[in-house]
Amino acid sequence: MSEKQARVATIVRETGESRIAVTVNLDGTGQVEVDTPVGFLKHMLNQIARHGLIDLKVEANGDLETGSHHTVEDTAIVLGRAIDQALGDRKGIVRMADRTCPLDEALTHAVLDLSGRGYAVINMASDNNVGEFPADMARHFFEAMAVEGRFCLHIRVLAGQNEHHVIESAFKAFARALRDASRIDERNPDGVPSTKGTLTD
Repeated sequence: MSEKQARVATIVRETGESRIAVTVNLDGTGQVEVDTPVGFLKHMLNQIARHGLIDLKVEANGDLETGSHHTVEDTAIVLGRAIDQALGDRKGIVRMADRTCPLDEALTHAVLDLSGRGYAVINMASDNNVGEFPADMARHFFEAMAVEGRFCLHIRVLAGQNEHHVIESAFKAFARALRDASRIDERNPDGVPSTKGTLTD
């Protein structure tokens, strides 16, 4: 690419349930700044930034009197939109990648295609929906982010008993896959990795 464009985006979304602001730099170094009262969400966003080597700034607040669901879901929506915008025309990207990441007894495989089409198949090996950030909430986070980010995401938990470990291994695997799929392909830096010639329509 003769002139590399900054792959940075800021998205703000405010509803009656939450106010979310996200800034993403896909070519960052893993710098992260998260302001949210949902502690586990902050922990997982840190995984995305650090393991994805993207700079990430998030302000996420919502109606916690109803639980963490709206804040977590809406953060996924805005993060997905920010990733989509930062990718721009998606020219030159590797596009597809997969990573398998462990955390002690937990092991998760993530496969990512920055295809321009939102789709998700998420198997967290649990449908627990109790607590601040349960396995089912993680599933919903990934689904919402993939749809809004216009990418195809498959996540499959291969092993694990500790739910914290399972969810964290999933976020690490996603982050590593995003890091690989979004990088500029040195062999084809100006091309579009698609037979139809575009990843945006």
